Amino acid sequence: MAEHTAKRRRLSPPGDGAAVPGFAKWNIEQDYENRPRKNKKDKAEKLLVKTAEGWQENERHVAVEAENDADSFLASDDEKDSGVADLEPKPEPKKARLPPKEEVRQAKEELARIAGHISENPEENVAQLGQLAQLAESENVTVKKLALGTQLAVYKDIIPGYRIRPLGKDDMNAKVSREVRNLRAFEQGLLGGYKDYVKRLGKLAQDKEMGGVAVACAATLLTSVPHFNCRNDLITLVVRKLSTRHQSADAHKCIEALEQLFREDESGHASLEAVGQLTKMIKGKNYQINEAVLNTFLHLRLLSEFAHKASTNRIDKDEDEDAQQDRKKGGKKQREFRTKRERKVLRERKEVEKEFKEADAVVSYEERDKNQAETLKLVFVAYFRILKARVQHLMGAVLEGLAKYSHLINQDFFGDILEALKDLINEAEASLELDEEDGESAVDLATQRNATRESLLCIITAFALLQGQIDVAKSANSLHLDLNFFITHLYRTLLPLALNPDIELSAKTAHLQDPNGLPLPVGKDTKVNVATTTVLLLRSLQSVLLPPTATKQVPPVRVAAFTKQLLTSSLHLPQKSAVAVLGLLGQVSKTHAKKVAALWFTEERKGDGVFDARGGEVEASNPFAATVWEGELLRLHFDPRVREGVKGVERNVVEGR
Repeated sequence: MAEHTAKRRRLSPPGDGAAVPGFAKWNIEQDYENRPRKNKKDKAEKLLVKTAEGWQENERHVAVEAENDADSFLASDDEKDSGVADLEPKPEPKKARLPPKEEVRQAKEELARIAGHISENPEENVAQLGQLAQLAESENVTVKKLALGTQLAVYKDIIPGYRIRPLGKDDMNAKVSREVRNLRAFEQGLLGGYKDYVKRLGKLAQDKEMGGVAVACAATLLTSVPHFNCRNDLITLVVRKLSTRHQSADAHKCIEALEQLFREDESGHASLEAVGQLTKMIKGKNYQINEAVLNTFLHLRLLSEFAHKASTNRIDKDEDEDAQQDRKKGGKKQREFRTKRERKVLRERKEVEKEFKEADAVVSYEERDKNQAETLKLVFVAYFRILKARVQHLMGAVLEGLAKYSHLINQDFFGDILEALKDLINEAEASLELDEEDGESAVDLATQRNATRESLLCIITAFALLQGQIDVAKSANSLHLDLNFFITHLYRTLLPLALNPDIELSAKTAHLQDPNGLPLPVGKDTKVNVATTTVLLLRSLQSVLLPPTATKQVPPVRVAAFTKQLLTSSLHLPQKSAVAVLGLLGQVSKTHAKKVAALWFTEERKGDGVFDARGGEVEASNPFAATVWEGELLRLHFDPRVREGVKGVERNVVEGR
């Protein structure tokens, strides 16, 4: 078998008829050594040279660089052909951005995938919360909103029913089991991601595009997981949105969230924090807020749960029997002797019991009463500050709030509130007299209507404060309360109110365009809109003429004077208001039939003189010198309900005389 001859590799092409190969004549190393080297010149040649025109590059260095670039081995054509890599880094081309719709579609798929993994096994996939946070940093606004909503749903799903305590140094160094270590890792990862999320919501709430979504997420977290960490930060975000008089859509969401929080807060911790921040914000903004913020106080659970009376700085609590006995004895309760070691053990035991209660979410009644007591004091402080500052656009909300909280106000706070109410009524009367002198323009009509509503609210509040006490007669005698001022003012406003065209409208009821082209009243959004002027009048009259207790204490002269004036007013009132006033007179005639019978039967009365319908004092009006001739005209009223109402009043008088 023939052997194959080994092939010899030719290193260089043969010359034209040359006997000696070209490789023998080519010294590669020497040739490379003789070539000029790039970037091997003296560093001084690279320095700038100062000339008459300023600092410039060295001309010699520039020429050498150009020559090297032309002759360099690294920049030769052979290098390009051989594929030698360029040593200088090249900027990477910017990745082309996807169309917005494609970005949204891919983001939805990614968000759904991550949220599903976290919900299936939160302890194993808690680290994926960071991926959701990264998607929330997208430049696409739609993707950013979807990411915030996904984070909200995930946190609501995986947040535990207790508050996570941050780990200290001792906890980190302690030896624990594997299960405890895994649980701690999950809790700390969850807490860190949740804090970053809440902080992100606080920043985005100030943005125009993302503000609505951020506020909605914060309000949902505040009502869904109020027991969890960062509650104070969420309350701060919500309260900040309520710091203006203009109520936007975001502010409406915040108000609804606070109302729900107040209604569902069993322990009182969250309500105390929210009310504290609200009162600070109200004072800091110089009371330039919307009245809906104050109306949130009417949703606090302490209105129905708290059993003690309070003022702006004190709570009246019932003392225990042991404490009362100790006070009678004049000595302090003897303390049990314990050694230093026993006191330390007892203190540690109490701390452990406190942690167990927090873990079990047990609501302590003592703790709840303490929180509600502090909350009540803050509410009273806010109300009284606004009363003293005479903030007109908040006065209606404050007066209704005081009427609601009347059963929780102690006797020490009575005098200050009544004096403030009297001052408000005097200012309202002064504004009415000023309007009559200057003429009734559109603004004056609005001022008159608002001043009348304020006066009625003051009267309702004054009687509600007194009736909120357990023993009305005892409270009035002990405090020397004189409510004749409010009664007299109500009596003087009956006839002017009957001529008020807006008596059946609330402060925010929309007015129809006047057919005669007259200007509409302004300032309709400055007072409480929960009741019309007629309703406020009926509530005031019921407090004066039909108190819940001690009806025998109402003087006959007062009942007769109000009955006469109300029948006269019914001739001028609108249809619905006339029906309501006659219904009230039906109750009055049934309760005080013997006191008002002389108005219908002249032979049963004594005295003489003339009835003064426009007199300023109730007792000096001499009502028994008049007769109720208005009943004959009301029998001819076009509304059958008015006719039946008059007949019912007369029937009660006849039956009860």
